Amino acid sequence: MKKKTVFLPAIFCLVIGIFGALLIMNGASEHETDSKFTVQVNRLIASLERSWPELQKGDVPVQELVSRIEAAGIEYVLLDNGGEILYRSKDGLSVNVAQATMNFDLIRDVEVSGEVVGKILIHNTWRDGETKRNQKIALLFLGVSVLLSLSMAGYAAWLHRKLIKPFETMEDFAKQVAMGNLDIPLDMDRENAFGAFTQSFDLMREELKKARLREEEAVKSRKELIAQLSHDLKTPVASIKAMAEFMELSAADEEQKKTAGAINAKADQIDGLVSNLFHAALEELEHLEVTMEEASSAELLRMIREADYRHLVKSVEIPEGVIRMDPLRVSQVIGNVISNSYKYAGTVITVQGFFEKVAEKDFLVLEFSDQGGGVPEEELELILEKFQRGSNSAGKEGAGLGLYISSRLMKKMEGDLSCRNRADGFTVTLRLALA
Repeated sequence: MKKKTVFLPAIFCLVIGIFGALLIMNGASEHETDSKFTVQVNRLIASLERSWPELQKGDVPVQELVSRIEAAGIEYVLLDNGGEILYRSKDGLSVNVAQATMNFDLIRDVEVSGEVVGKILIHNTWRDGETKRNQKIALLFLGVSVLLSLSMAGYAAWLHRKLIKPFETMEDFAKQVAMGNLDIPLDMDRENAFGAFTQSFDLMREELKKARLREEEAVKSRKELIAQLSHDLKTPVASIKAMAEFMELSAADEEQKKTAGAINAKADQIDGLVSNLFHAALEELEHLEVTMEEASSAELLRMIREADYRHLVKSVEIPEGVIRMDPLRVSQVIGNVISNSYKYAGTVITVQGFFEKVAEKDFLVLEFSDQGGGVPEEELELILEKFQRGSNSAGKEGAGLGLYISSRLMKKMEGDLSCRNRADGFTVTLRLALA
């Protein structure tokens, strides 16, 4: 614990002690004042005794004569032996011995030549002093209470800031970590008593975040690998099926025909398994990253030839230019487009390429056209959505994701994919950004 944690209460007690000492010193000065008051009373009486002969002569009015006597602020009443009031300094004072006795006033005889000639009733200031003392005691208690309250409040605030609040902050931090939010650092004073403790918590958060990122990257890579492999497997499997069907039709004898049929059946089985694997991975495919690079448009011709395993692409016209693309992703898109044409049209495919400017951007446009029946106009937009297939897909295998994934990949490559019906067939258009 910090040293100031110990010194703080000691400082508060010291302040309270100084305050009490000042009040005691003030009380000592009051006792000194009481002694002076006694001296003043004695002087007053002595002055009255010296002036008494003049009072008896009556040459000077009593009020005038007595008013000349220095009273030092003493309030009193002067009586003769008969109890008559000769002088009083103000109204409201005791006017006889009985009242003075009841009010605890000071009663003193006035003597001349050893003979009592009158009495002086001095107003008792003890009650006033007592009231003042009570007020000062009350002030002392009030001051001590205020100081203690402020001290306790300040110390409580300090404890809350240094002890309770850090625990509350760590509690909120633990909840955030439990909910998986690892981006918010633990913002705390590293110099307090829990500095090393909180720093360890924040290091734990950073390590958890790094572990999560590594895990996400590993899962992402695995998904990409599964999707890529499943996609790449479908093409050679389709080629095997096509060759098996051809062998079955051109078999010289029944044994060769049975063998080709078995090969075709196994190819169907493999295709089904690959489709299941592909379907399981497709949910994550839209998160696939693209790596853009500049390439010659001649690369597109090679991709088309590799995807056209049934050799139905009879005409390809692609102008020379430099485009920006991810070759792997473009190869996937072209493979999907040609595969869909095989599946739904099965006719000759032509590929027409040309340059186009759209919204101040230059594109190389590829149009893949077949002579199939196309899809109903109201379904053109739907077939680009996830798990959506045209009404012409009945009886044909597929998950309704090929064009959806292709469209997503084209947009990530700053391009576009669209479909349209023609009078004599169906066209899929790819737009690739020029470098």
